[in-house]
This record gives sequence, structure tokens and C-alpha cells, in this order.
Amino acid sequence: MSGLIARHPRFGTLASVAVLVAAFSLMTTQIESAGSPPDSSAAKATFRAKCAMCHGQDGAGSDVGKSMNVPDLRSEAVQKTPSAGLAEIIANGKNGMPSFKASLNAGQTHDLVAYIRTFAQKK
Repeated sequence: MSGLIARHPRFGTLASVAVLVAAFSLMTTQIESAGSPPDSSAAKATFRAKCAMCHGQDGAGSDVGKSMNVPDLRSEAVQKTPSAGLAEIIANGKNGMPSFKASLNAGQTHDLVAYIRTFAQKK
């Protein structure tokens, strides 16, 4: 291949660019999946669509939720729950809460946990 590159300088430049683009894409993907900040607008919309009916817009609990004894998401008990624990509850459900693992992917669940963490500031 080095003989081919020596004979065709454009091929060598294009190959180098392709390698750089591939490396950058891989690096960007790894950074995004490892530590990307949650998409708060999407998480808020997900919360409204899937959670607010019981947990209320502010996490305090709706009338329906309070009648089912849902926890106040602003409470110290909920906020002290490890993120992995909250994600597990969202995915698998708990008590009367349904499972959302079929309708939310891991990223959406992670973002939803981060959004729930913002309720601690609102109490």
C-alpha cells in the first residue's frame, strides 16, 4: 500500500483524512456516552408524558398520585436514593408504578434521573 500512496498522493491525503475523521467520530461518541449532560428539555417532556400524571409537574405528587401514596420526588429520601436505584425503579417499576424499560432507553432513563434531581431545589 505504501507504493500506492507514493504513486498517488491524493489517495494518501484522503486516507489520512478518513482515519482522522473515524478517530474523531469514535472519540466524540465515547465522550457523549460517557459524560454527556442530560437533555433537560427532552427529560422534562418525558417526565410530563410519563410521570407527571402521578408525580405532578413539580414532583410533589398529583391528586391521583397522592391517593396512591406515591413518594414526593423532592423529598430527602428520594433525593438520597442512588441514581442507579432511581434508574432501576424507572425501568422496572415499584409497588403500583409501572415499568418503563420497554418505552425508555438507558439514555432517556439517565436523563430522567438527572431531571428528578432538579426537584430537590424546588422544595
